[in-house]
Amino acid sequence: MPKPTCLQLKVQLAKIQDLFREFDLVLGKVRENRQTESLLKMQKEIEEKIESLQKEFSLEEIREKIQDWQDFYREVFQMETDFSKIKIPEKQEGFEKLLIMAPGLDAQKIFDKCKEFFETFDVDVSTVRDLERASDSAYAVWIRDRVEADEENKNLSADEIKEMSMTTQTLRERLLQELEYFKKTGAHLDMQKVTLCAGSRDGDGDVPRVDWDFDNGKLDVRWRNSDYADGALRARQVVS
Repeated sequence: MPKPTCLQLKVQLAKIQDLFREFDLVLGKVRENRQTESLLKMQKEIEEKIESLQKEFSLEEIREKIQDWQDFYREVFQMETDFSKIKIPEKQEGFEKLLIMAPGLDAQKIFDKCKEFFETFDVDVSTVRDLERASDSAYAVWIRDRVEADEENKNLSADEIKEMSMTTQTLRERLLQELEYFKKTGAHLDMQKVTLCAGSRDGDGDVPRVDWDFDNGKLDVRWRNSDYADGALRARQVVS
């Protein structure tokens, strides 16, 4: 029997939740007569069914996201990947987008791939290193599904973010997100604000920042000192 899709699980879950609401109304009417033993048993069964469906829906949703990323790497990078056993971090509220990084892709390789699909300024990102999440193995992170970088992190420098022990996006992750977003929508990220890639540094210890230069129609990667902050420059937090 084929596995149910996310949509089918959603429909099932909605039907059971409707049934549960009707059950609550009936339960309220009979409680006065204390004839609730069988109804309380039914209530527990419904609660367990809802919990089971919610878990199944979450797992199926993740499986679909993993398949989407495998398809993406096959189409864009001509890479055959298998992320079926990859560790998925526990999802947190507000972090809805799953980003899966394939092994062996440094910032320069991803930047060069971006050049094949849209205009970029001519910059060298080969010296950029990540402070965490090494590129030699596949991994997944959750990020907020936003076009503009996180407003919550405006006016925070990379140094301050490090002191706060906040986990934020690297240049590799930001470039991959740009590429995946363009392939999906034909549009670009950070049309108004700028992502501070506080999880990365170049050879001089400076921090890459990325946005879409609307006037020139190009992806723009530049650098800032690690203590620099302003309202338009914002790191993207990740759950890893």
